[in-house]
Amino acid sequence: MTKTIALVTGANKGLGRETVRRLAGSGLQVYLAARDTARGEAAAAEFTAAGLDVRFVALDVTSDDSVVAAADRVKAEAGRLDVLINNAGIGGPRTAPGDTRPDDLREVFETNVFGPIRVTNAFLPLLRVSDHPRIVMVSSGVGSIATITDPTWAGLLPPALGYPSTKAALNMLTVMYASELAEMKVNAVDPGYTATDLNGHSGFQTVTEGTDAIVAMATVDRDGPSGGFFDRTGATSW
Repeated sequence: MTKTIALVTGANKGLGRETVRRLAGSGLQVYLAARDTARGEAAAAEFTAAGLDVRFVALDVTSDDSVVAAADRVKAEAGRLDVLINNAGIGGPRTAPGDTRPDDLREVFETNVFGPIRVTNAFLPLLRVSDHPRIVMVSSGVGSIATITDPTWAGLLPPALGYPSTKAALNMLTVMYASELAEMKVNAVDPGYTATDLNGHSGFQTVTEGTDAIVAMATVDRDGPSGGFFDRTGATSW
């Protein structure tokens, strides 16, 4: 049986690494993509030593050359891609909106918004070769306008422009890609408040719990949803 081939960006630690472990543990061939070569190779080596089919590929989502090189590598080795998981992301500045300059936001938008566009478009030719292609955008509940404006959230999240805005944009990217790519399953996921470097490990969920929605959408059936937003309990609000 031909293995399902997946690629996960930002996968040398946190949610990305756990996603690689879970998918490879289920029998998938997984490309562990990361911009830090040393950490990426070390993580892939650990999985390989455990008998999992994991291969490191250097990929910086902010670099056209890096992304193209990664796509060329996967094309040469596998000839197709079945699952693309756009997980790489950064937190961005936490300054108050009134104190934030446009230049303060360029890095977080380059990584969290332009990165997924760059990666998705580069891998579309390989996804189109698959007979069951899936794209997962790792978003966040703080990118949900419905969630952020819920009175129960009042005072819990200090106002900031960077991270929430990029995840709201990523949600719209998901809807637009799903609208165009009818032959693919394209969904966004909210991992939930998970203990990772992004929040100083203050999250109350484990990385395994945080990857539940990612794994669910990465392995969605042919008759499964597309163009939706999901957390580990099911569909969630935009």
